[in-house]
Amino acid sequence: MARPTTEAISPFFIVSSVDQTIAFYCDKLGFEVTFREPEQDPFFAILRRDGAQLFVKSVDAPPLPNSRRDPFARWDAYVYASDPDALAADFIAQGAAFSVPLQDTHDGLHGFEIKDPDGYVLFFGRPR
Repeated sequence: MARPTTEAISPFFIVSSVDQTIAFYCDKLGFEVTFREPEQDPFFAILRRDGAQLFVKSVDAPPLPNSRRDPFARWDAYVYASDPDALAADFIAQGAAFSVPLQDTHDGLHGFEIKDPDGYVLFFGRPR
């Protein structure tokens, strides 16, 4: 019997403004909105770019990215990118700014970091 598979995992970020988050991820990183509730002034949304998916929700609590809890555990999401160089160029063309530039990391990865408006840090890359 074949082993059941999983298809994806999606980080779930508490954000200060779903509209602000949608604008950042769509305009700067090329994500698209696949779901939003309600349509106007949403409190919840699902964003997707290729195989990467993100859930965002605005609640009565402030965002708490990992970097605010421990600077040595600052990534909130790792997004595998088979060609981080091409992805970085695409993001630059869309006006995205990197919090850590494209580079080989000390832990054997090649990629870059982007910090969103609420301070969540996403690493886009792959093992070297």
